[in-house]
Amino acid sequence: MWDFPENEALAAIGRKIYENGGVVSAVCHGPSALVNVTLSNGNYLVDGKKVNAFTNEEEVAVKLDKVVPFLLEEKLKERGALFEKSGLWQPHVTVDQRLVTGQNPQSAKGVGEAVLAELEKQ
Repeated sequence: MWDFPENEALAAIGRKIYENGGVVSAVCHGPSALVNVTLSNGNYLVDGKKVNAFTNEEEVAVKLDKVVPFLLEEKLKERGALFEKSGLWQPHVTVDQRLVTGQNPQSAKGVGEAVLAELEKQ
C-alpha cells in the first residue's frame, strides 16, 4: 500500500505484460500496485474493468482504515474500476480482459486457478 502505487518500474512491468497479451493479477492489497498503471493510450489499466481487492469494510474491520495511505477500493473506483466485492473474508475472484484480482487472502487459491485458466486460453 505504501510502496507499490508509486513504483514506476513495477507499473512499467505491468503495462508491458498486459499490452503484450499477458495476464496481470493481484490479490488482497496487491492491487495497490495497479492503481497507477497506465497503458500506452494514457488510460488506467483498471479503467472500465471489473476489479476487486481488499474492501473498505474489511479495512475497517481490521481497524486499519485510518492507517493505510488510502482505501484501496476507493482508489480503484477513482481510476475507473468497476469494483466488485463479497462479504467480509469471503473469497471473491474477478476476471476481466486478462486482469485477475482477488478480494482477500481467502481468494488467493482462486486467483491462482483463474490465472492458470487465462494462461491456458493463450
